[in-house]
Amino acid sequence: MKKMAVIGGLSPASSLHYYERINQLVLDRLGDNNSADMILRSVNFEEYCEMQRQGDWELSGQKLAQEALSLKSIGYEFFVLATNTMHIVADHITDALGDTPFIHIADATADEALKQKFQTVAFLGTKYSMDMDFYTGCLEERGLTTLIPKKEEDRDEINRIIFDELTKNTVNDVSREFYIQAILGLKARGAEAVILGCTEIGMLINEGNSPLPVLDTTEIHAQRAVDFALS
Repeated sequence: MKKMAVIGGLSPASSLHYYERINQLVLDRLGDNNSADMILRSVNFEEYCEMQRQGDWELSGQKLAQEALSLKSIGYEFFVLATNTMHIVADHITDALGDTPFIHIADATADEALKQKFQTVAFLGTKYSMDMDFYTGCLEERGLTTLIPKKEEDRDEINRIIFDELTKNTVNDVSREFYIQAILGLKARGAEAVILGCTEIGMLINEGNSPLPVLDTTEIHAQRAVDFALS
């Protein structure tokens, strides 16, 4: 089994899901008392929130690249970044790591969407992920059409729920209904599935309550990481 480094705390809520899911997947596949050979490097989420608010992506990238290099130096063989939004600085990490593998969440998500033969997908995430093209651009390069809510106020509310509630482990039924209505609006515009493009959204939306088939990026990313670890 390859040694996996997960850089998280972006937020702790999603990092906890990664840790639990990765270990459960290893147990499911190998049985007995097997668990992942991994380290979870949890950074201070608020520091990165502030850099996001300031638009200082360069500093964010430098700091995460340094975290990755520190873990590489003690023998970790591949890397997972437990967040969608901070993949905006994925190039900083991959450049620093050189030929050490980095499992990119958008690549894994695109693969799964295409495997399920979707062509047009709804995308919900932070305002950075929805309004900037670092993520949806990756999907579109793979031939997927991506749709986000048209109204800025709707995107702002989706973002607020993530940062004010989900990253703090707060699950609110009113917020769940807001997301469901947003998905219904995207379905009406032709979306065939919805990408939960923030690793915390799975706390609100799942196959049981979504109006569209769900592509949960946390689950997809964890599956891809375990595939690589056990390959």
